[in-house]
Amino acid sequence: MDHMDHAGHGGGAHPHGGIHPGGHDHTGTGSGGHDGSQGGPHGHGHGHGDASWRTAAQATLHCLTGCAIGEVLGMVIGTAAGLHAGATVALSVALAFVFGYALTMRGMLRAGLSLRQALKVALAADTVSIVVMEIIDNTVMVAVPGAMDAGLTTVLFWASLAFSLALAFVVTVPVNRWMIARGRGHAVAHAHHH
Repeated sequence: MDHMDHAGHGGGAHPHGGIHPGGHDHTGTGSGGHDGSQGGPHGHGHGHGDASWRTAAQATLHCLTGCAIGEVLGMVIGTAAGLHAGATVALSVALAFVFGYALTMRGMLRAGLSLRQALKVALAADTVSIVVMEIIDNTVMVAVPGAMDAGLTTVLFWASLAFSLALAFVVTVPVNRWMIARGRGHAVAHAHHH
């Protein structure tokens, strides 16, 4: 049962207040803050101002930083310990997710969110981005002949790793831009920075 005060600027001509259901989400970026985790994504808005290539690149770079830390650490540990290529890749992927989420959670905790809220935002903001990066990154590392077995002191290992991360960045930027434009991905975390 809608009260009349809700229709103050809707005119009350329509039974539901004259706006789309959930009309408060017409910006698409969840600027209200209370829909920051998963509610904003299906509010069919188009966050025009946030969906620039620059914003997408910054979001990807933020995500890549965490991924790269975990990726390099996993490759270093796996290679140093003489693990099989599959085990090294699995360790790298796991650590990439841990560090990727941790970087976003750190910012959310600073913004005043609880640990649980920060984790929810990190999962919503970074999961797709990290998955895309890890697929590209590890595919390159496995595909380059000898890269996984080259050892930590070789140019081949580090050059392959650097190339794989750079390629992952290039591929992930348009993915993040597409998601941000729909109020998903990094847009979820961005809403909590304001």
